Amino acid sequence: MSADERAYDLVLFGATGFTGGLTAEYLADHAPDGCRWALAGRDLAKLTAVRDRLVDRNPGYADLPLLVADSSDPASLRTLAESTRVLATTVGPYITHGEPLVAACAEAGTDYLDLTGEPEFVDRMYVAHHETAVRTGARLVHACGFDSIPHDLGVAFTVAQLPEGVPIRVEGQVRAGGTISGGTFASALTSFSRLRASREAVQARRRLEKQLAHKAEPDAPAARSARAIDGRPRRDPDTGDWLMPLPTIDPQVIARSARALDRYGPDFTYSHYASVRRLPIAVAGAAGVAALVLLAHIPPARRALQSRLAPGDGPSPERRAKAWFAVRFVGTGGGERVVTEVRGGDPGYTETSKMLAEAALCLAYDDLPTTSGQVTTATAMGDALTTRLQAAGIEFRRLEPAEPPKP
Repeated sequence: MSADERAYDLVLFGATGFTGGLTAEYLADHAPDGCRWALAGRDLAKLTAVRDRLVDRNPGYADLPLLVADSSDPASLRTLAESTRVLATTVGPYITHGEPLVAACAEAGTDYLDLTGEPEFVDRMYVAHHETAVRTGARLVHACGFDSIPHDLGVAFTVAQLPEGVPIRVEGQVRAGGTISGGTFASALTSFSRLRASREAVQARRRLEKQLAHKAEPDAPAARSARAIDGRPRRDPDTGDWLMPLPTIDPQVIARSARALDRYGPDFTYSHYASVRRLPIAVAGAAGVAALVLLAHIPPARRALQSRLAPGDGPSPERRAKAWFAVRFVGTGGGERVVTEVRGGDPGYTETSKMLAEAALCLAYDDLPTTSGQVTTATAMGDALTTRLQAAGIEFRRLEPAEPPKP
């Protein structure tokens, strides 16, 4: 079925969860007139309760379609994917629940978005479904929340202000104040417990990428270099903050954008850090991550940790209103140095739901480059999504004055 013949422009799957509900509320407030959208999930009664909340905001949503589908029922997911042009999902951990929907969207030629921060899931979906999505024209866009939109688009924003055709290095420094989402916490614990499986997924992806690159251009010269490199803990001379390497999916996403886009130059490197004001807090944070990695390998401990912040739980509107994030980027290239910043509100919930909703609307309505298969937000949406997020209150700005490069 062609995109024009489908019943919906956009479907939100997982609307009954905490972040899913916030995304539904954002769409209710910001979807353009004439947008054909629907809520989807496995429990009709819970979907009805979400729609009732939307009706309180706008009585016009009394007839908003509700679609029942379950991640354990592939046939229902195929029907769902075939009904819409764009499908956004908040149902995680994705390594557990996500693949059937990715498969359905890839087969149906439906654009897919999620909130995963799980590297293993992304790599396995590339191996299993990238070629199918290329054939059908589907865009599979993972990590469309705080992981990894501010970082991926923030680096693209920084690179655009440096000279073209030169080696470029960018460093990201993340600061945030807020509550981690239950879904993000569950995904992190799952990833920490599957380090060996994650390494195997990386190796399988690299093998397939090499095969596809050779098939496309067997006699091509050496490719441009674009990679994420591990940094070392240190104190930043500009801010005085302590920089601790941050083991998230963001550097991998950024490196993939850089490999896909010539604007990043012939030799691009990226390093990713948490920026912490006080050394004891930085040391405690590193120790905490190490402890989580250890405990995640002990099933009873992992279950106990997951019960403390379950997916679907979230903070009050008052707590979210006080939360914030700021990512500072330092880019150098061609003898120039730029410092930029991406800043917003509550990263785990409010801004994540906004990013997912705006990315879905961007795929549905904006004039975008022709892409297909597994692609990043910078590759698939780039400036169009940055413009949307700026209009929605997320700041992308160059910090002035930019200091000269240090030796």
